[in-house]
Amino acid sequence: MPTLPEIDALHEEMTAWRRDFHAHPEIGYEEVRTSGIVAEKLESWGIEVHRGLGRTGVVGVLRGNRPGNRAIGLRADMDALPMPELNSFAHRSTNPAAMHACGHDGHTTMLLGAAKHLAAKRDFPGTVHFIFQPAEEGLTGALSMVKDGLFTRFPCDTVYGLHNHPSMPLGTVAVRPGTVLAAVDYFVIRLIGRSSHGAEPQNGLDPLPCAVQIYNALQTLVSRRTSPHDTAVVSVGQFHAGTSDIVLPQAVEMRGTIRTLLPETHDRLATLFREIVENTAKAHGVRLELEHNYSYPPTINTPAQAALAAEAVADVVGAERIKADLPSLTAGEDFAYMLHEAPGAFILMGQAGADEHTSTPVHNGRYDFNDDLLPIGASTLVRLVQRELAES
Repeated sequence: MPTLPEIDALHEEMTAWRRDFHAHPEIGYEEVRTSGIVAEKLESWGIEVHRGLGRTGVVGVLRGNRPGNRAIGLRADMDALPMPELNSFAHRSTNPAAMHACGHDGHTTMLLGAAKHLAAKRDFPGTVHFIFQPAEEGLTGALSMVKDGLFTRFPCDTVYGLHNHPSMPLGTVAVRPGTVLAAVDYFVIRLIGRSSHGAEPQNGLDPLPCAVQIYNALQTLVSRRTSPHDTAVVSVGQFHAGTSDIVLPQAVEMRGTIRTLLPETHDRLATLFREIVENTAKAHGVRLELEHNYSYPPTINTPAQAALAAEAVADVVGAERIKADLPSLTAGEDFAYMLHEAPGAFILMGQAGADEHTSTPVHNGRYDFNDDLLPIGASTLVRLVQRELAES
């Protein structure tokens, strides 16, 4: 079965919504305009609306015309990234400090399209909760909504989310049981020594040798302390020290990330990471300030919901377009927090098309969401509701 005809009829309208969101990006917990538009549209279609969950989140509640006790949650993220856009098309960002570089404008639009279709028909048993989440980009908006009572106020038997994937062709979809995305940690290492003139290093305490040794030792966490059958990533993204060619720096700061697929690997590497940093700093006699923040747990699909999601996807794109063998990715997603509260699945939807922007990786200033994915994603969400609530 292809995309739904009623959804296809919304394609032009959805494209306009998506490009408006793209032109007016808002970063995490600042999605006031975006969440306002979402709430107004839901209300205009007769959907019960609740605002302010997780600060700027919105939940729409739609009850079907047929009796049923089950409820399904459908989630889309709304926030943009704090980065400039490098594109020049008409719908480029009007905010020089923010950009929809991860496709959340498209995710929000697809869920709106599904909501409009379902509200017009209501031909299902049970209840649908449309969850529009803020602050996915490193600020754990999903956890904020959960702590704000998302699943106690709006109980869900299952919950589903989706994300575009620029590395896969448009019309292909990846859905699998088990771990889909990695746990994500962030760290900040500050090493404080004592500055001196470069001609008299004995009069100071240079933190750079310590920092270099820590940097090199961290690379062994994966190459020598992790099984080759496991997956982990340790990356230092920032390394800052000094302001002069002839003065030893007072301090060094390193920032980076640790990503793991298995909880036991995460816990083991977290312990080893701290041992390396603390013991190396102690050996060099420098003062250490260490921040190690556990951001997202791994995103793990429950088998039954992954299988149902695959069936819903097959209704839209055909079973032959499903990639069930896509390896787990080391990107992270705070939808993982919602999967801790209810069984569900996270679906990756290919979006690479003829326009080079649609195959540009996310978090890149040249990226853009593929509007041809909108009816595919919206139709998939509708099919999820129909299949999940069929036994309500």
